[in-house]
Amino acid sequence: MPLRTRFGYNLSGIKLSSANSYNRTISMKSIIASIVATTFLIASSNALATNMPEVVKKFQCTSCHAIDHKVVGPAWMDVSKFYNGKMEKTPTGKTLKGATEGKTPEEWLVTKVSKGGAGNWGTQSMVPNDPSFEKKEGVKVLVRFILGLAK
Repeated sequence: MPLRTRFGYNLSGIKLSSANSYNRTISMKSIIASIVATTFLIASSNALATNMPEVVKKFQCTSCHAIDHKVVGPAWMDVSKFYNGKMEKTPTGKTLKGATEGKTPEEWLVTKVSKGGAGNWGTQSMVPNDPSFEKKEGVKVLVRFILGLAK
C-alpha cells in the first residue's frame, strides 16, 4: 500500500527508518516540518523583498546583494553599519574617511552605485548602474534605503 500524505502526494519512494507505524508517523512529521520551515523561509524572504524600494528591482540589485548576508557584493546591513559609523573598517581595511574620500556617505554611495567600481569591500567590481547620472533620484532612493537599515 503506497504511503500518501493527506493531500494525495505519494511518498512511497522515501525510505523510512522502519516499517512500523510509529516510525512512519515520526518520519512523516519530520517531512511535514521541513516543508513548513521551507515555506516559511521563502515567504519571509519575499516579505523582505516587497519592503524594498522599486528601484532595487529595476536595477536588479538582489542579483549581487542581500540585506543580511554577502552574495557577490557585501550585505547591505554591513554597508549601512559601516557608513553609519557602527563598523570601524571594511573587510579591505578601509576606514570611513578613507572610503568616502571626504564626501558624505550618501554622496559617496550615490556615485559608487552609479559608476560602479571595487576596493572598499573586496576585489569584485560592482557594475555601473547609472554612469550618466540620468537616474540619480532612483539611486538616491536606493542609497537612503541602504543607509537606513542600521539606524
